[in-house]
This record gives sequence, structure tokens and C-alpha cells, in this order.
Amino acid sequence: MQADRFSRTALVMAFFRALESVRPEPARLFSDPFAARILPFPARAAVSLARAPSLNLVIAALVDRRWPGARTSAIARTRLIDDWITAAVEGGVRQVVILGAGFDSRAWRVPALAGIRVFELDYPATSQEKHRRLTAAGFDPSRIVQCAIDFDRETLAGVLAHHGFDRLVRTAVVWEGVTNYLTANAVDAVLLWVGSLHPGSTLAFTYVHSRVLSNARTFEGSHRILAAVTNAGEAWTFGLDPAELRAHLQSRGLSLTEDLGADDYRHRYWPAANTHWHGYAFYRAALASVSPHAQT
Repeated sequence: MQADRFSRTALVMAFFRALESVRPEPARLFSDPFAARILPFPARAAVSLARAPSLNLVIAALVDRRWPGARTSAIARTRLIDDWITAAVEGGVRQVVILGAGFDSRAWRVPALAGIRVFELDYPATSQEKHRRLTAAGFDPSRIVQCAIDFDRETLAGVLAHHGFDRLVRTAVVWEGVTNYLTANAVDAVLLWVGSLHPGSTLAFTYVHSRVLSNARTFEGSHRILAAVTNAGEAWTFGLDPAELRAHLQSRGLSLTEDLGADDYRHRYWPAANTHWHGYAFYRAALASVSPHAQT
């Protein structure tokens, strides 16, 4: 992904969240009041049409045919991470850091975050675009501590310290939809930083199975997804083997709590629908905590 322009895939994820938010209240997994307002007109019009339940099904089916599993994976893992954050705050977390925040809206829509300081880090172009769209949509940007970062010249620790981050209190770190765009060294640097935080801090993150990068047809529909992100200029560059994840995290001061593939976290929220929602099985979500022996 280029640092001088905002992420296009962040808009795609916002579109998926907006579609979910206009489903009938008993059925939807969450409500995102920000997502639809920041979309370009064609996508916003599609979301408006999707307010009719029959059209919602049609639009969702068209999206699912083009990108198998992408929409349902994004929606289910959004809810999964919402639940993980909520549990972390209930367990004593006092600040949240969202890395590669894109157009994330958790600071406004997750009730547990009311009164919790939320730091968002992203490239300057994406941070500026988000600030502009938040203001235009009538949301208060001061609800978050927005930290623009040049990853080539600045460190997470340095930028956060400059913005008032307190590394001596328990923190929940969210790293959703980012690792697959980085290098192994960049991922390592973040894991080591999280591992140095106050014991009991948590990390909710996503990653892709490393096999999808070595063979694009290993998983159902994966070749289409890889082609789409590459054409958008946001090619995937990093993956992990789930069998090695626990040891990988332990060596960096983190203990693995959960590691779920898309089929797993879809089943958690839509157990009856899991028989006909396929694809994106390579896209995983994991929860880890800082080990008790971590340095503070």
C-alpha cells in the first residue's frame, strides 16, 4: 500500500459494514452509523437500496459471488473483535490502540469504549482523509487521538508517547486487516512492541494463512481476492502458518488465547448459515495477551 494515498480496501470494508448496518435489527451483528456516510455516491446508493430486505439479499449475493467469503468474513470478524475489545475493557483495560485504523468507527459505536481513550494510528494520507470524512459526516474527531505515522521514519512507541500514551496501564491493541500488507520485519517490530506493554494487555489481530501467498488457488476463491487487492495497488505480502502461531507469539512475549479461521468465526455468529457461506477460510483472527513476565 502506498503511504501517499488512503487505503481503498478500507472503503470496501466500510461498504460491508454499511450493508450489515441496514439489515433488520434482530439479525444484524452490529450497527455502524459512520460507514455509509463516508462512502462514495454509488456505494452509498447501493446501501440505501439495501434497506429493503429483499434488495439487501440481492446486493449481498452479488458481492459474495464476486468476492467469495469476503463480506461475511469481514462482518463476522468485526463483531468478533468488538466482543474481544469489550471483554478486555471489562477486564481492566484503560486505553485502546488501533493500528492501521483506516475508517474504523469503534470509538463511536462500541459502548464499552465510552470514556476510554482511543488512539488511532495510520499513514498521514489515510488519517487526513478520515478526519475530513468524519467532520463532513458530523462526527466529532476529538473522540479519538489521531496519530499520523510515517512507518519508514517513526516508531510506534515514539509517536504514541508524543500523543500521551501511557504504557504503564493495561492496553487493548487492535490490528485488523493490516499484517498481510507488511514485511516480516515490520510485523515482528509490532509484536515485540505489544509484548513489552503492561502485563494483561491484549492484542486482537488478523492475518492470512501463509499458504495462500505461495499458491493462490489453495483456498476457495482466494485467486480472485489476491487479484483484486493487487489490481488496487494493495498486494498482500505477509502470512503466517497457524500451526506455528503460538510459538511465534510466545517468543515475542505474547500468549495465544484464540486463533480462528473465517469458517470458525462465521459459525460463532451464524451457526445455521455456515453450511452455505464459504470462502475466505485463509483469513484468520487471533487474540493474544501480554505474558505476566513482560517488562514494564
